[in-house]
Amino acid sequence: MKRVITKIGDVFRVDLKSGGARYLQYVANDMTQLNSEVLRVFKTIRDNSEAPNLDEIVRDAIDFHVHSDTRAGIKMQCWEKVGKAAVYGEVETLFRQAGDREVGIPKIKVSTRWSVWYINQPMQYVGPLKGGNRKSERGSVFPPFAVVARMETGDYGFFEYAFE
Repeated sequence: MKRVITKIGDVFRVDLKSGGARYLQYVANDMTQLNSEVLRVFKTIRDNSEAPNLDEIVRDAIDFHVHSDTRAGIKMQCWEKVGKAAVYGEVETLFRQAGDREVGIPKIKVSTRWSVWYINQPMQYVGPLKGGNRKSERGSVFPPFAVVARMETGDYGFFEYAFE
C-alpha cells in the first residue's frame, strides 16, 4: 500500500451503513494525550454521490471531537480523504479521563476520579464530574472503527464509566 500522509486541515468522508455520508476533519494534535490527532466530526448526513463542498462542510454544526488516527482510518477503510480545508473556528474541546484504570480495581462502574483538560493543556484532577465537566468528551484515543460506530449510533460501543 502507498504511504499515507495526513495533515491538519484534511477532510475525510465516512460512508454510513444506513446510507449517506458524514465528514470529519483533522483539526489538531494533542500533546496531552499521546500527541494524538484530534478529529472534528460534523453533524449533517449528506448524499454520498454528491461532490463535497469542503468550505460548507467545515462550517457545519459540530457533533463531537475525538482522538484517533487518520492514517489508520484510511488503511482500515473506515474513511477516505476527500481534500483539505482551513480549520474553521477555535478548537476548545474539554476532554475527560477516568482515573480508575489501575490493575486490581474490580468492576468499577461509577468513577469519582476524573481528570479533564483542553487540547495541549495539563490535565486537572476534578474528582466527580460536576457542572460543565459533565459535557466533556471522552479523552481516550479511539480506534477508527469506534469513531465510525459513534457517527452511526451515537455510541463508541465500549464500556464507559458512569459520572457518579
